Amino acid sequence: MERKPCSNSKVVKTTLVFPPDTNHHGTLFGGKLLAHIDDVASIAAIKHARQPVVTASTDSVDFLAPVTVGQSIHLEAYVTWTHHTSMEVFVKVITENLMTAERTVCNTAFLTFVAIDKNGRPAPVPEVYPETEQEKRMNESAPARAEQRKRRREKSKEFANKIGLQE
Repeated sequence: MERKPCSNSKVVKTTLVFPPDTNHHGTLFGGKLLAHIDDVASIAAIKHARQPVVTASTDSVDFLAPVTVGQSIHLEAYVTWTHHTSMEVFVKVITENLMTAERTVCNTAFLTFVAIDKNGRPAPVPEVYPETEQEKRMNESAPARAEQRKRRREKSKEFANKIGLQE
C-alpha cells in the first residue's frame, strides 16, 4: 500500500449559521457543530483510505468561543496519523463574522476512524506522512494521543461493565 501525504486527505467546508441551528442564547448547538465535525472528518478519512469508514472515537472536542447566528463556520480536516486499520483526523473550526471579517478558532477536535471492508471488518489503511511543520507536530504527538485513547477506552469499558443494564 502506497504512503500518502496528510494534504491528500484535506477537506474544507464552510457553512452559515441560521436561527434553527442555535439555542435560546442565539449560539450554535454543540451537537450541530459535532455533526459538522464528524462529517468533514469522515470525508477526510474516506479520502485517505478510499474505502468506507466508521467513527471509533471523538476524543478532544474543545469549544473555545461561541458561534452566533449570521456567522459562518469554516471547518478544515485532515488525517494526521495512521495505524494498521485506524486513522486519526484533526479538525479545526474557525468562526467568521461576515460583516467585520473577524475570525476566531472556535473549536478543535481529534477523531479516530476505522476503515472497514465489504464484510464490515477492519481493513488496512495506507500510511500517512506529514509535509508541513504543523502536520509534523500533529504526526509526532499522535502516538501519545493514541495511547491516551486506549486507556480511556479501557476505563469506559470497565465503567460500562460496572453499571451494566440496571435501570
